[in-house]
Amino acid sequence: MHTRRNFFLSMSALAGVGTAAWACPAPVAQENQHSILMLNAACGEDNTPNVFEPAILRVNVGDSVTFVPTDAGHNSASKRGMIPDGADPWNGAVDENLTITFTVPGIYGHICVPHYEWGMVGLIVVGDDLSNLASVKKVRHPGQARKTFRALLKTLET
Repeated sequence: MHTRRNFFLSMSALAGVGTAAWACPAPVAQENQHSILMLNAACGEDNTPNVFEPAILRVNVGDSVTFVPTDAGHNSASKRGMIPDGADPWNGAVDENLTITFTVPGIYGHICVPHYEWGMVGLIVVGDDLSNLASVKKVRHPGQARKTFRALLKTLET
């Protein structure tokens, strides 16, 4: 909790927003720069552990995304088979910020390696290109990750 609070307070100072809702930090978004928070639980939902916030992020080609370990014990790694052809995979260290610049349009699936099986997964959509959706949907996942990815992909199709 203190980690979240300290992160939000520092991000609030940078973004010039108030600190009234510090218990639920908001990802920071500036022109061409975005963040995805890695949390032990979804804000306001004690029964949804280990999440990326937001779970789905839409960005433009050339934008950067920083994965922020707001709570300890998380990382972000691209999921093999769930990134566009020609895109570079990534595998960040646990408890460290990781910034990725997305230069290839398409859908990117990412996971927290320690909590993947428990469903800590997310999607980044770069540009309006969903041409790799069929290949992304074919990737198999263990445990709760299967259900979470299925729900996220349904959101893209609607």
